Amino acid sequence: MMNPGKYQRQYYMPPEVCLDWTKKEYVDKAPAWCSVDLRDGNQALVIPMSLEQKVEFFKLLVQIGFKEIEVGFPAASETEYTFLRTLIDQNLIPEDVTIQVLTQAREHIIRKTFEAVKGAPKAIVHVYNSTSVAQREQVFKKSKEEILKIAVDGAKLLKELADETEGNFQFEYSPESFTGTEPEYALEVCNAVLDVWQPTPENKCIINLPVTVELAMPHVYASQVEYMCKHMKYRDNVIVSLHPHNDRGCGVADTEMGILAGADRIEGTLFGNGERTGNVDIVTLAMNMYSQGVDPKLDFSDMPHVCEVYEECTGMHINERSPYSGALVFAAFSGSHQDAIAKGMHWIEEKDPNHWTVPYLPIDPTDVGRNYDADVIRINSQSGKGGVGYILETKYGLNLPAKMREAMGYTAKAVSDHLHKELHPDEIFGLFKRTFENVVEPYSINEVHFQQTDNGISTKVTSTFKGKTITTEAIGNGRLDAVSNALKKAYELKYSLEVYQEHALERSSSSKAIAYVGIKKPDGSMAWGAGVDPDIIRASIDALVTAINNR
Repeated sequence: MMNPGKYQRQYYMPPEVCLDWTKKEYVDKAPAWCSVDLRDGNQALVIPMSLEQKVEFFKLLVQIGFKEIEVGFPAASETEYTFLRTLIDQNLIPEDVTIQVLTQAREHIIRKTFEAVKGAPKAIVHVYNSTSVAQREQVFKKSKEEILKIAVDGAKLLKELADETEGNFQFEYSPESFTGTEPEYALEVCNAVLDVWQPTPENKCIINLPVTVELAMPHVYASQVEYMCKHMKYRDNVIVSLHPHNDRGCGVADTEMGILAGADRIEGTLFGNGERTGNVDIVTLAMNMYSQGVDPKLDFSDMPHVCEVYEECTGMHINERSPYSGALVFAAFSGSHQDAIAKGMHWIEEKDPNHWTVPYLPIDPTDVGRNYDADVIRINSQSGKGGVGYILETKYGLNLPAKMREAMGYTAKAVSDHLHKELHPDEIFGLFKRTFENVVEPYSINEVHFQQTDNGISTKVTSTFKGKTITTEAIGNGRLDAVSNALKKAYELKYSLEVYQEHALERSSSSKAIAYVGIKKPDGSMAWGAGVDPDIIRASIDALVTAINNR
């Protein structure tokens, strides 16, 4: 049996009500972004990236538009140290990009870090120590005063070594396990660090408030962030940063609410790769903003390429349902969804092409490098007329009558169900041609002649049925009606001609035309046919014969 009684709340609400963030509707501008894929993300991999993979990944992050990139914990290993020196010594860091390095608030590690980062054009030195109740009591066995002293001593050493080391440095401090720390105490520690650094408008520092472990609902974190922002010293000269993890599955919500609460900057990873359940997913955060009409200042217009490099470098797999990036996130298999999407696409094209409001698609898939044919309308046994019709129209130029779309939808659905597989566009097109286009068995027409009379159009039709050829004459109110009457007369067929529709297949004088014919059988059901020919009359006759053969 599960035993929930063994757990108790480990988070702490601020000593005052902090709910001003609830008055804001949405995130209205992009924060400063810092990718921690090469540090936090890399240390969470079963097999960490090689030097070559790290360099490739770094270039991808630059291409996406990250201006701050945490490149490692250089004092932790020779690999981390070598990667940092490779970036610096080979001039791989663009002028507008600042690298970030992480260090514990311990003297020998801080000194090793400054040795590693020497000569960097611009670097953020990120120092941290844990402040939570659990860490103070169980891990460090130190008092609040002793933990505060660790933070202050680390801050002082950063300032001292920055003055002695070649480079252009900015400082960052994190009270690790912030969410398990009393907000008043976290504020006291951060303010003590700020008193050491004395930030100015020209030399701002970063206070990072990490969700090292998610311990509460997102609104709790937002209240904690708001409290810190309201009472932090030098607030105008401090960049408040967030670094959420995803233990409760709320990393994105934590971050978005934290931004509403006053945060200026976000540390996270592509696709949420990180320790345990991961870091916050920057792709989702950025694209959420984009879907609300806000420029996230990151470029995911070629999402397939980003996914490919990410998976190659990390060995990780992006889930098919991962927001915005997954292989199936734009796919609609449901018939009702496909119908709504197809109608929505037509609506915006005709009514409002500058605004995206298509049902079931929060963003235009082409904005992230996906395409409608392969990624949106997907046909299987759950699909319907709307999806099949949309594919035939957009990819092959076939604008089927509404009821014929339904018939083709059932045909495709039955085949997919029988084969237990998805049908690709070329298979759907092939199925249409085999089933509904120019079918000549068992009935076929060999020759047709027309003559205008006082009573209408007279025709002489030579047709074949089961190897027997006969010639029949009939009159109709038009050519197709005349041919239909001739076939009825020849073979005693019972049906009524109900639907006729035609259109050109290409925009040129020599293009073929397609005609669609629907006939109603004595039992009330419909049979359908299509004919394709440069001569529209011939196409119409072929469509009629196909419909008769499909009775």
